[in-house]
Amino acid sequence: MLRSALPAVRIALRALRAHALRTVLTMLGIIVGVGAVIAMVAVGLGAERRVAEQIRSVGSTVLVVQPGSATSGGLRVGAGTRGTLTEDDARAIAAEVPAADAVAPSIQATVQVVFGNRNWSTVGRGTTPDHREVRGWEPAGGRFLTQEDLDGAARVAVLGHTVVEQLFGDGDPVGETIRVQNVPFAVVGVLQLKGQSGWGQDQDNVVIVPLNTGRSKVRGMAQATTRAVGGISVKVRSEHLIPEAERQITDLLRQRHRLQPWQESDFSIRNMTEAFHARTENTRTMRNLLGAVAAVSLLVGGIGIMNIMLVSVTERTREIGLRMAVGARARDIRLQFLVEAVTLALMGGVAGVGVGVGGSAAIARVAQWPTVVSPAAVAGAFAAAAATGLLFGLYPAWRASLLDPIEALRYE
Repeated sequence: MLRSALPAVRIALRALRAHALRTVLTMLGIIVGVGAVIAMVAVGLGAERRVAEQIRSVGSTVLVVQPGSATSGGLRVGAGTRGTLTEDDARAIAAEVPAADAVAPSIQATVQVVFGNRNWSTVGRGTTPDHREVRGWEPAGGRFLTQEDLDGAARVAVLGHTVVEQLFGDGDPVGETIRVQNVPFAVVGVLQLKGQSGWGQDQDNVVIVPLNTGRSKVRGMAQATTRAVGGISVKVRSEHLIPEAERQITDLLRQRHRLQPWQESDFSIRNMTEAFHARTENTRTMRNLLGAVAAVSLLVGGIGIMNIMLVSVTERTREIGLRMAVGARARDIRLQFLVEAVTLALMGGVAGVGVGVGGSAAIARVAQWPTVVSPAAVAGAFAAAAATGLLFGLYPAWRASLLDPIEALRYE
């Protein structure tokens, strides 16, 4: 089979070279189709990778407990507007919820930070040393908060990368003194770069201070009660324990808040992993949809191949008749035109791979969007191009093999 196919390949290449412009124009459909499939899948995979990075940055097994909503004039004004959570609730979760690995209560508010003649508006967050473990947020320089800082309400701060850039540029802030809401704080550490959260928030635009310090010394971070907190982050021991942890926390807090069975909970629990996984599924669906839409171009390219091969059969009718007259069989004619169609598709596939890979790189550079070129997508798109050439070359090849040799020789 291979021995009989090699002459057919040579004949096909000669025929394609004889009409170079027509060949290139016919290949465009396949080039666009293969390139579009590779590029769209790369964009979709890049989006999935970004979501995965966001999951890791927030914490893959983190639950966030938020206070309930306040009611004003019969209107509920949103979650977190009631001071229903306290530090004691956080301690109770850490002590009585077996699925909880680490618990970090926090309060936060927008604050103004100043160093020298520079100032910046950022998020001031008062929290405990366990925040480091809950969020998996290690310091890139210096240290994180300690229990001594918390117990002594020390005026120390750990800065996010964005704050460092705005106040210190390329300088080292560790050991310097900044003012947070006009209160002096010693910078003891700089956090590792986190990037944007799943909701587009800059996680690095933050100043972290001890919880007690934030409540007592920084104006604007005080809560409704002296022990109230704005939220409690809970790191669960493993992902499969998250539903059990939610149930345990709900039961514990309802009991502590003396809520009756018919009463609505005065707090809410956000499952970060569940939310991000939902986004991942949506992104995957969109990726598949983009790939399917791009694959339509392959269908258009296949129709172009069929059209040009039918024209080629008509143009080469006398050649076909001559080949049959000297002994070529119908299957030899079919093989010749099938090989020509597949060769045309494969040449377009090779060019399409280059266009797809280059297009993915261009999207990443111009749109600042991460793309991931998948070897499986490249192989699949190339195989689809070959299959398209084979499928849409069948009919012209069959038409060519049915020609009557005598009538073909008379064709002008």
